[in-house]
Amino acid sequence: MSTPGFNIFDSLSGAPQQAAESTVCSRKGCREAAEWQLLWNNPRIHTPERRKAWAACAAHVDWLQDYLQVRGLWKETITLAGGAS
Repeated sequence: MSTPGFNIFDSLSGAPQQAAESTVCSRKGCREAAEWQLLWNNPRIHTPERRKAWAACAAHVDWLQDYLQVRGLWKETITLAGGAS
């Protein structure tokens, strides 16, 4: 059985996610609605153009961005709707 509107190939593409009503923050234990996408990649295992995305609520966007920056993984933070911050 497939989920309406869900495409497994879109989810595996590594492209930034489109806004969804059910998108929640990626911070462990947080269930707040996400407002931001943090785009990142691990250069040891991803090609340079590949982007992984974490969702973040307003309370955790700075924490998640700092986490990725310290590890050299962060690339960009954009609104969940896709606009640059």
